[in-house]
Amino acid sequence: MKKLPVKSLAQNKPQNTEEARAYAFLLLKFRLRSANELLQRLRQKGFSEQLSRSTIEFLKEKNFIDDRVFAKAWVGSRLNRPFGLRRIKMELSVKGLDKEIIESTLNQAKCGYDETRVVSDLARQRFSKQKGIEPRLAKSRVYAYLLRRGFSPDIVNDVIKQL
Repeated sequence: MKKLPVKSLAQNKPQNTEEARAYAFLLLKFRLRSANELLQRLRQKGFSEQLSRSTIEFLKEKNFIDDRVFAKAWVGSRLNRPFGLRRIKMELSVKGLDKEIIESTLNQAKCGYDETRVVSDLARQRFSKQKGIEPRLAKSRVYAYLLRRGFSPDIVNDVIKQL
């Protein structure tokens, strides 16, 4: 029986580093990701903790990932859907972003964002789809829909009372 040549650790390491970076670039090709999100995905793929962390550091040094840029892009895309600030804040914290980054990004977003107007527009659209349903049930459905989208209960309550 022939023995296969055994590669030394020194020969394996560059290949693993290249594989980890290639996988990270593949993930970044589809959309921006937070550093923590990439770290989790690298671990899931089976890369070691040390290799995963060094890959993240490499990507940070080369400016391929930046949590502030990611947070700004995420907030912009979610506000266009439209989602409420409470939901966006929760999503960013699930993605592993630092609280300071989340707060500063959301504070910047609040400047040009009128949550009351957005809630009012969405509520009107939803009420128009609730024709022929008992008014109390329609209100309940619209209220629940707006809360699931992450809008403030106080604003939702005020808008529904006005409509």
